[in-house]
Amino acid sequence: QVQVLESGGGLVQPGGSLRLSCTASENISNFYLMGWYRQAPGKQRELVATSTNTGDTNYIGDSVKERFTISRDSAKNTLYLQMNNLKTEDTAVYFCNAVKMPLVYWGQGTQVTVSS
Repeated sequence: QVQVLESGGGLVQPGGSLRLSCTASENISNFYLMGWYRQAPGKQRELVATSTNTGDTNYIGDSVKERFTISRDSAKNTLYLQMNNLKTEDTAVYFCNAVKMPLVYWGQGTQVTVSS
């Protein structure tokens, strides 16, 4: 069973930055697609960004496009989500997933709260 683990969430003021990390129990290059999702209270889970195992960003949401960056560091076996200029509406639980067809693996999520 593949384990996926997120970290890096926390409380930050509007305009601040956070970097989320996602690691897996096997080499992340085995997953052709990895991504970040988020779910705010009372809302559906929303796709934030995805990255292929070539390191290309193949999707990033319109609401975060100018502020968030997804990247992979193969040497550290880690997927990142750099979040800048955070807004209160970015408050959510952020989840990492890893796709190795036909299976999709999810982490438990990390809470990001943007508040003054």
